[in-house]
Amino acid sequence: MSKSRSTDEDRAERRNARAISRRALFAGAGGAAALGLFARVRPKTPASAPPRKGKGPRVVVVGAGAFGGWTALHLLRKGAKVTLVDSWGPGNSRASSGGETRVIRGVYGASRIYTKMAARAFVLWKENEERWKRKLYRRTGALWMLADEGKYVRDSLPLLKDSGFPFEELSVEEAARRYPQVSFAGLKWALVEKEAGYLLARQSCATVLEGFLAEGGEYRQATVAPGVLENGALTGLRLTDGSELAADTYVFACGPWLGQLFPKAVGSWIQPTRQEVFFFGTSAGDLRFNEDRMPVWVEVPRFMYGIPGNERRGFKIADDSRGPDFDPTNGERLASPEGLKAAREYIAMRFPALARAPVVETRVCQYENSPDHDFLVDRHPGAGNAWLVGGGSGHGFKHGPALGELVAQNVLGEKPVEPLFSYARLKAFPRNRLTQEEKG
Repeated sequence: MSKSRSTDEDRAERRNARAISRRALFAGAGGAAALGLFARVRPKTPASAPPRKGKGPRVVVVGAGAFGGWTALHLLRKGAKVTLVDSWGPGNSRASSGGETRVIRGVYGASRIYTKMAARAFVLWKENEERWKRKLYRRTGALWMLADEGKYVRDSLPLLKDSGFPFEELSVEEAARRYPQVSFAGLKWALVEKEAGYLLARQSCATVLEGFLAEGGEYRQATVAPGVLENGALTGLRLTDGSELAADTYVFACGPWLGQLFPKAVGSWIQPTRQEVFFFGTSAGDLRFNEDRMPVWVEVPRFMYGIPGNERRGFKIADDSRGPDFDPTNGERLASPEGLKAAREYIAMRFPALARAPVVETRVCQYENSPDHDFLVDRHPGAGNAWLVGGGSGHGFKHGPALGELVAQNVLGEKPVEPLFSYARLKAFPRNRLTQEEKG
């Protein structure tokens, strides 16, 4: 989409721009994503820019979720002048980073980069908790329950040791004695990851924004559409109030909307899928499923997982299998009878005391999957000053502080792009479907 692009593309883009209605512009993130992107119709309102108080570059970060919020904060701390923009606000109900809780763990199979990033994330979560005097991480440990030889977990053990993650292997008999509220029928062994636990997701996103503002950042709640691509650079952003926001560099951490915002550069390489979560209510006075007596748990290879406590929301259970395609803006967030049936069957099998427990809350969220479920952190192929950050793929939240630190280092030229997260590697995958490999 530089000046060398085809005449047909130019004509198509002009048609798209003419088709934009004022109503669509104000319809929210999904509406803005359908704007035809890089529309050549410039707003009448003069461009505004993040305030400059020093020599740092001006950066606009779009998206205040786990990736965008932490990126904005790290850029700010490194001297950049940063404006953070989000359509509905941090941790909102449509966001992939919304909801009450997320697991934080170190087990990542043979993937050294994710294990090291998780270790760095633990450090940064704790450092910022102390800075903000806010408890966001709850240490419960994680109980890994293995129904097969557990290669994914076995492969992670040397990396856990190297990264300083304490763990303990348990036989089925030992695990059953330690956790009598769990049925270990059909399992072969277990592992307790001692430093694991859960994070307060929605509260974390809001707290990051509070910290960002307290340290001098600027926040605007608005929907954006990218402006014009000229000579290999993005010239600005259009906002829902008709104004334009200009900066030296732009970071798009838009979660499930990234593919809509950049249909040619990203498109279906970032694919949202519908994911259902259920919360079951324990009996009055039954403390066995409280977080001080029950760890976060994961069963593989099926990859079911759950979290006790959840800020008194109930006993959380979710299936990590990728669901059907989902519209994050307009999709109805009502749990399905089929999903509830599967959750009930599983909980009755693995946690018999909860077989008749009522559902006290449900949630429909989404994963924003890349084809290989690795993150995307790289420049837009047609704009050297625009960065694409996404592909959390259901396992990104825990990495937020470390991923944001890496993005800030990339943007400011302190580190090269990580090949595993590069844009170039996406070209090996088809644009119209996901692979079936699941990272978990």
